[in-house]
Amino acid sequence: MTTRRALLTTMGGLTLAGAGSGLYGFWIEPAWRLAVAEYRLNPPNWPQGRPITIAALADIHASEPHMPLRRVEEIVAATNALRPDLVVLLGDYMGDGRYVKHGIPVAETAEVLKGLRAPHGVHAIMGNHDWWDDHEVQRRRRGVPHTARVLAGAGISVLHNAAVKTGFRDRGFWVAGSGSLWAFSEGPGRFLGSNDLARTLGGVQDQDPVILLCHEPDLFPSVPADRVALTLCGHTHGGQVRLAGYSPYVPSAFGNRYAYGHVEEAGKHLVVSGGLGTSIMPVRLGVPPEITLVRLGYGPG
Repeated sequence: MTTRRALLTTMGGLTLAGAGSGLYGFWIEPAWRLAVAEYRLNPPNWPQGRPITIAALADIHASEPHMPLRRVEEIVAATNALRPDLVVLLGDYMGDGRYVKHGIPVAETAEVLKGLRAPHGVHAIMGNHDWWDDHEVQRRRRGVPHTARVLAGAGISVLHNAAVKTGFRDRGFWVAGSGSLWAFSEGPGRFLGSNDLARTLGGVQDQDPVILLCHEPDLFPSVPADRVALTLCGHTHGGQVRLAGYSPYVPSAFGNRYAYGHVEEAGKHLVVSGGLGTSIMPVRLGVPPEITLVRLGYGPG
């Protein structure tokens, strides 16, 4: 029979464990940890003998206290140290919400992000929060968010339902960027997208391989298997809480199907970044902030 002292000891231990988990999830993991999640892929649509390394930064949500500018600077330095061939920014650059102590203007974040370096450039798309934070664009239901203009002004290539060719002669590839599927809020849980996949891929003018960027992974089932070598997305933050490969909440119509990491379906390849910042709740547990590093064409993973 459990004694009162043993019960109190057990309860005290659980309380301390819970407090420790809370401290870790609400402060240490989101504010101090930085991981590199690396994938080695050989998609059928990527040519043999053309290896490249892609660094993807998603969901920065720059704000204090968890993602101040000095932390963004550290992320930029860590990304450059990986010496990627290509850097992609997958949307949601500003932090907001009730737990944000101080929002950081996107111009200040862009000033830091322009320090990113890669031979094939730095290419960005917009996330749902970039659209939601622009009240004029929301009102008019057209145009691109203010964030897009600021990033472009900092010398970063911004892709909105468009594609750009990069690479070296005879070894080129396309980077295509789709609009957000959650661009315009239509009420609680209802959204209207700014995405146009046909227009995005219509900008690809030859048969060189295509890397597709979209903020939300829900676009993936619509991606043509015969044209896109790799789709890169963010948005989910890996659920922010992920234990034993499962996320209790994922902002996706597909739930855990596209919550995090590498997904292969019907010969198509998707990588969903766990992202860097937080949204709604300032917590991360089991999915630390990450630089997502994808090595294409480097042989078996």
